[in-house]
Amino acid sequence: MQSYTIGQAARLLGVSPDTARRWADAGRMATHRDESGRRLIAGRDLAAFSVELAQAGGAEEETSSTSVRNAFPGIVTAIKLGDVAAQVEIQAGPHRLVSLLTREAVDELGLEVGMEATARVKSTNVHIDRV
Repeated sequence: MQSYTIGQAARLLGVSPDTARRWADAGRMATHRDESGRRLIAGRDLAAFSVELAQAGGAEEETSSTSVRNAFPGIVTAIKLGDVAAQVEIQAGPHRLVSLLTREAVDELGLEVGMEATARVKSTNVHIDRV
């Protein structure tokens, strides 16, 4: 399972690293230490926290968000697989994006809950890029 540094988690949540650090210090985000002593957040824990945060009203800090070329970097929070189609949800800061794509595409991208991904929006289509 992929883990994220405090800085990576902050970027995915749309907050400053200081805010993410305070949340970790307060026990709002579960962390563990790697062999070099860095604090990391497990991907599944970060995915769950990002959904909880969005449902509670979003980031505590006011941030200015832009969509450069309609790209929304975030974390995969849910995958629903059917026989042919799949539904992938990404939490990109305060934004929840849902894409319908083929199951084959999900398998080829190796998408899993808790991993980083970018949703790209063009007109009414959402494309998922693995980071």
